[in-house]
Amino acid sequence: MDKNLKDHKQIGQELELFFTHDYAPGAPFWLPKGMIIFKELEKYIRELTDKAGYVETSTPIMIKSQLFKESGHWIKFGEHNMYNLELREDEKDEHPENYTLKPMNCPESTILYRFRPRTYKELPLRLAEIGRLHRREKSGEVNGLLRVRQLTMDDAHLYVRENQIFDEVSNILDMMITFYKNFGFEYEFRFATRPEIRAGKDEDWDKAEKDLEEVLKKKGIKAGDKKGDGAFYGPKIDMHIKDALGREWQLATVQLDFHMPTAFDLKYVNEKGKFEKPVMIHRAIFGSFERFIGILTEHFQGAFPLWLSPVQISLLPITDAQNEFTKDLVEKLKSADIRVEADLRNERLQAKIREATLQKVPYLGIIGKQETESDTVSVRTCGGKDLGKIKIADLINKLKEEIDKKV
Repeated sequence: MDKNLKDHKQIGQELELFFTHDYAPGAPFWLPKGMIIFKELEKYIRELTDKAGYVETSTPIMIKSQLFKESGHWIKFGEHNMYNLELREDEKDEHPENYTLKPMNCPESTILYRFRPRTYKELPLRLAEIGRLHRREKSGEVNGLLRVRQLTMDDAHLYVRENQIFDEVSNILDMMITFYKNFGFEYEFRFATRPEIRAGKDEDWDKAEKDLEEVLKKKGIKAGDKKGDGAFYGPKIDMHIKDALGREWQLATVQLDFHMPTAFDLKYVNEKGKFEKPVMIHRAIFGSFERFIGILTEHFQGAFPLWLSPVQISLLPITDAQNEFTKDLVEKLKSADIRVEADLRNERLQAKIREATLQKVPYLGIIGKQETESDTVSVRTCGGKDLGKIKIADLINKLKEEIDKKV
């Protein structure tokens, strides 16, 4: 990393976004400003999924370990990568059952599917979940937000008929592209095929790989090869992005799974009244909130886009005489859902500008005698560009338009 660029852990503390503590290694503490970023990302992914016809669900964090044995995850991850809880002696009976803090959402999604009988009219069924997960990472591998033990996934599991695979996978790829373009990331796709240790029948793998290849071909996407790097239950298409530092990250993924519907005996009734098995599609757009925010923090070096910035404009009165005007303006901006702070300290203007700039606030609103008399604000950007005096109504419209566009 360039010596002039800061690590996300340093930025997180300086901007009061998040930090880690020895009492909870691998699990971040989110400060109020960091939670604003977290919640804005939550809001954005919900907007995308709602528009695409997903319904949101939630499943338990702690569940019987048996579920992961039935899904096949126990063989792949087992006791070394899961947090498993044993019952106390006084809780054990003739058939003791241990519990696990879930490391992934997909097995529990099948329980949602099995809640009641399903018919072909309900498919595709798109179940989204923003789920808290726990993975037993080695202490030497834990790194701020980039590698954590407690993570939050923007997960979804789709249950589809075989003739719906193309449209659903295609729509997911479009959603990935829309999402990452908004952040200005360079991206490319990679096609990950069957690993050596895997679940399911070879004929199902053949079909799943062929289906994903067909989507890539028809959409004109040239995907790099990740031979043998598929999930243990199915092949996948991963999106790799490059950040402002030139580093590559694998974040978004779509995975095609014929195995889990078989393992859990999932079914639906077709037009003829006969049972058929659905196909399961696993999908995450930005992976974990923690890792994505860590990457974003370093990518933007804390200078987040306006819509994500914890404080969107800082108002800086030149003297105490402008404080009342400033306070009134704070209320107007808050009423317009604009995140605003006012620096009412008895400090020189340059000191206030320096503080707001160090905090990476996108816009600074300077208020002096002329501004109060003309009902305007002198606006400059965090980068030092002077936008001149702007009428308050025009300023509100400008900020709201930029926020809505997510630029």
